[in-house]
Amino acid sequence: MDMGMIGLGRMGANMAERLVRGGHRVVGFDLEPGARAAAAANGIEPAGSLAELVARLPAPRVLWMMVPAGAAVEATLAELAPMLAAGDTLVDGGNTHYPDSTRRAGSLQPHGLHYVDCGTSGGIWGLEQGYCLMLGGEVEAVAHLAPLLQTLAPAADRGWARVGPAGAGHFSKMVHNGIEYGMMQAYAEGFAIMQRKQAFELDLPQLAELWRHGSVVRSWLLDLSAAALAANPSMQGIAPYVEDSGEGRWTVAEAIELGVPAPVITLSLLQRLRSRDAASFTDRLLAAMRNQFGGHRIRRE
Repeated sequence: MDMGMIGLGRMGANMAERLVRGGHRVVGFDLEPGARAAAAANGIEPAGSLAELVARLPAPRVLWMMVPAGAAVEATLAELAPMLAAGDTLVDGGNTHYPDSTRRAGSLQPHGLHYVDCGTSGGIWGLEQGYCLMLGGEVEAVAHLAPLLQTLAPAADRGWARVGPAGAGHFSKMVHNGIEYGMMQAYAEGFAIMQRKQAFELDLPQLAELWRHGSVVRSWLLDLSAAALAANPSMQGIAPYVEDSGEGRWTVAEAIELGVPAPVITLSLLQRLRSRDAASFTDRLLAAMRNQFGGHRIRRE
């Protein structure tokens, strides 16, 4: 099956390469010439512009976008949509906020264009192990993509599914990432407790590897934790600064909107924000208050 891949960053290029390995033809476009050249080395046919990309694909076309959420998607669609024809399908495989996907699908539908939002999980390991794909959109549009989805997933019969109408794919991926925040925080806190218990001189890489087999807390995230600890048991050289992609924030906001208590996900997000405050005014004021009411010592910088 022929497909156009828009955005040949690491994730997009890996997905395109997996499709090529599976026997599909992929024409790819990226704003960066270097990304196009790197993709070409892996069997992807580079296009110099979106217009060239569209022209080189047979109708009905399938165009898969792996570009940053927000303005980049809007700009891509504004340039791309006038070039397309009824029956063409656009897939947004990035981490878009689901209301945007619902809106875009509605605006393109009167023109006969299908819009599928695809929550994509698998990270850098997806090229070899396959991706988990959560799809929102019309039943027929998702069915048309089946040959591609079966190749991208870990197996033809698992790892991909239509989960609902437009927006449902990105909504599911948003919650998926919120859960991920909580799981990662729990692992990190547990290993921190064990690291602090100096009297036992616990071997954290050994414990992580031990838990991977038969334990009720085993998971892929634990596999990755074990690999990280084996490579760097003391986490030396790694700054205690944790980024967030925005999906955790969206999940917490949705939980509040729906009246669903989500304390673990919420606190894990707050911990990420806390990690970035090296000169915390909050902690300075807390120390000052303790000194005011109890005369407790203030540590000076």
